[in-house]
Amino acid sequence: MNLPYHPEISISKLSSVFKNTSATYKFYWFWSILEAVEDGQVKIDKKEIFSRMLALAWYPVNYFHLSFGKQDLIQDAIHRVKELEGFNIDDKRSTIMHRLNKSPNPETIRLLNHFDRNVPHKFLSPWLGSESKSNTYMGSLDTGNNAPYSLFKDHIVISDEWFHYFYNNTAVLKAFCYWNLALFLQSRNPNVPDIPNKIHRPIVRGSLSKHKTKFWDHVIDKLGDVNCIYTGNKIVKGNYAIEHFIPHQFVAHDLMWNLIPADITFNSIKSDKLPRFDIYFDLFYNFQKSGVEIIKQIAPKNPYLQDYLPIFPDLKIDKYKFVEHIKPMLTIAHNNGFQYLDR
Repeated sequence: MNLPYHPEISISKLSSVFKNTSATYKFYWFWSILEAVEDGQVKIDKKEIFSRMLALAWYPVNYFHLSFGKQDLIQDAIHRVKELEGFNIDDKRSTIMHRLNKSPNPETIRLLNHFDRNVPHKFLSPWLGSESKSNTYMGSLDTGNNAPYSLFKDHIVISDEWFHYFYNNTAVLKAFCYWNLALFLQSRNPNVPDIPNKIHRPIVRGSLSKHKTKFWDHVIDKLGDVNCIYTGNKIVKGNYAIEHFIPHQFVAHDLMWNLIPADITFNSIKSDKLPRFDIYFDLFYNFQKSGVEIIKQIAPKNPYLQDYLPIFPDLKIDKYKFVEHIKPMLTIAHNNGFQYLDR
């Protein structure tokens, strides 16, 4: 990715900051600095940066259960501060950051300060080399090295040239950071779909009502007597929920091949739990197969049929193909921390 040119700044050094990374620290450190610069900050407290780092990583860890790798302690820190500070999974990023930054809890402060051991000075290795921590701190104060910031015990100071470069090119630099972070996380989660859409907090999801009225209502009308695959309760048109068989938190989409009508009360209980393959797959498959066959017959141009084409190019819902697609995803999701339903 080509970064914006500047005559007095070494773009090649900035481009190399994410080489040889074994954890997410540098990505979230740089992203946090860019956000602080957007707010006009030249002097930035380290505690604020560390708080931003955990806030930025909050949703990939808590909502999507992405793995950061064994060497990365951000995940452990997030789970611990969530417990210590009483955070909810849906708290806003700004709320998480500000509460962490202002927290007087000694354990929270200790967890944040862990990232001071290596991250601030190792980020500067393209400019200052692989020096000791103390030498890097001293070298950062030498303006001749043209490092992006000077290091102090509890804060950093962005140099004038770098501040203007960061401020004027924030969007591109965030994209640079975002792209490299996505590549890193994909390497740690090779079988997890749609990693780039799992780095940010999920956008407010739209209603699934069109999936009802344009697809499943017709199926229910045609079948007549339909029962929820989870509860066995009768599903009545106008009084059912659209359910993600594999949780949205894992697939990050609303494609029809993963959606079926379900009992409204059970839909809220299921949340992000995984259905047990041996118990529910046959019921799910039969529902899907009947749905596609009915819609092909009564509305062959229904746009939701297109959702099935990547898996079933001929729109024949083959059980073996569906098993090959669904079963590994359930296993991978479980390995990433998603739990199975109790029943």
